[in-house]
Amino acid sequence: MSSLTPPKELKSQLDIVIPTIRDLGFLEMWRPFFQGYHLIIIQDGDANRKVAVPPGFDYELYTRADIERILGKNASAISFRDSACRCFGFMVSKKRYIYTIDDDCFVCKKPSGEDINVLEQHIHNLLTPSTPFFFNTLYDPFREGTLYPMCGMNLAFDREVIGPAMYFGLMGEGQPIGRYDDMWAGWCSKVICDHLGLGCKTGLPYVWHSKASNPFANLRKEYKGIFWQEEIVPFFQSLQLSKESTNTIDCYLELADKVRKGLGHIDPYFDKLSDGMVAWIAGWQQLNPPAPKAA
Repeated sequence: MSSLTPPKELKSQLDIVIPTIRDLGFLEMWRPFFQGYHLIIIQDGDANRKVAVPPGFDYELYTRADIERILGKNASAISFRDSACRCFGFMVSKKRYIYTIDDDCFVCKKPSGEDINVLEQHIHNLLTPSTPFFFNTLYDPFREGTLYPMCGMNLAFDREVIGPAMYFGLMGEGQPIGRYDDMWAGWCSKVICDHLGLGCKTGLPYVWHSKASNPFANLRKEYKGIFWQEEIVPFFQSLQLSKESTNTIDCYLELADKVRKGLGHIDPYFDKLSDGMVAWIAGWQQLNPPAPKAA
């Protein structure tokens, strides 16, 4: 355990990203913890529908029309009708840290009945080191090279360090697969974190997930991934990035090329996904140009 005692709040340094197709009444439960933080809401589905946000929250809201207007041709990287649309919020944010949560996740309670401040626990994880590279907050550390099933519904990360790798892929409408978005981002980002020597944590903190989606519809979206992952997982387990890739963007572009070469034989989708990964980085650089070098 670290002896560091991180601040309970990072209101000036952290954005909360929420993908949604529905009104955001769930924020009332989170008000004691989210009030004062800036929210980035990515509205999926019908852009003409007005999403209701409870009063008192500081937020900006983007629809598909906004994404296409802002990114132009690079908007092809952002999924439609899938929670993978959330990664546009990661791209457009200007804060150092990101916390993202789904709109069907609610506050957990301690055995004493006290509400758990999930955001405070995430901030503690962000500001204290992993041991040494990957630490499961529930039990023992795991070795470098271990993959884990990252869950996008309750996730925090340092955007400045790993943001360009947090791409949730091409999912949803027009794609042969859905709901593998967070797992894809988890596989990619973990390989890059291992390569760059960056720490990851998984496990706590928990939220209460009151699943709003239909399990049978979900299975139709996922079934190809269930078969494909028999090759995808070994691909990532054996993947090595070159010494020339020394930052997150270079790593991700190299990974996009390896996806095309290593997974393209499975289905043409992976060639398209590789293109999406490249477009994602182009969009990231479009909205996050490097700071000019000092003279």
